[in-house]
Amino acid sequence: MKLSCGTSFSFLILFLLAGQYVHVYAGSFHKDVQIHWGDGRGKIHDKDGKLLSLSLDKSSGSGFQSNQEFLYGKAEVQMKLVPGNSAGTVTTFYLKSPGTTWDEIDFEFLGNISGHPYTLHTNVYTKGTGDKEQQFHLCFTVDGIPIREFKNSEAIGVPFPTRQPMRLYASLWEAEHWATRGGLEKTDWSKAPFTAFYRNYNVDGCVWANGKSSCSENSPWFTQKLDSNGQTRMKGVQSKYMIYNYCTDKRRFPRDVPAVCT
Repeated sequence: MKLSCGTSFSFLILFLLAGQYVHVYAGSFHKDVQIHWGDGRGKIHDKDGKLLSLSLDKSSGSGFQSNQEFLYGKAEVQMKLVPGNSAGTVTTFYLKSPGTTWDEIDFEFLGNISGHPYTLHTNVYTKGTGDKEQQFHLCFTVDGIPIREFKNSEAIGVPFPTRQPMRLYASLWEAEHWATRGGLEKTDWSKAPFTAFYRNYNVDGCVWANGKSSCSENSPWFTQKLDSNGQTRMKGVQSKYMIYNYCTDKRRFPRDVPAVCT
């Protein structure tokens, strides 16, 4: 773990530990994604498709989405967040399925005022319901270190995102009403346009197409979980950098904590 307070992160989402782990992409923004909103504010900068930027000004933000849907696998990207005073901005990388009872795995970097760390806001939606937030003040390069695990607790009635294929999304948008210190710090539009960079995007996973997965059901991933070393590293990060955990929020849950927390 490299300690630094910069704005660059090596970032990986390992989603839905099931299904056969297969290589899908070598990673090219040209062929793997489409910039689906922003009216020209999203740009791919090189012919190999390794570097993409998203920009935000007072009129609009921008975002991209994967061309494929996935059921299981992992996705990784390197991100350079908005430098300097980025209060009110939100830079994201997440998974989401369509529909009104969607599944979603959220990673949102909430902007800061100069000299303060970004807040990494995480959440999990199952069947359209979220409210599973954890937040971190990251002052290091992620480098594959696990920071959160959401276990399958369907046996006790907690929905788990195993059945709805999801696309990968990334976006840069404004949320000054809540993003920085609960909305106390407003966006300084004199610093606009704000720009974030994504590079070395790679996805390994099971592509969902024509109502079925490209992976077989016979896979060791069905029993895969964080090993003891991974658990130790995750607990170390959480003890040092976690600033909010919905499982310990007595104000929101005065009587009983959510079942998945126990």
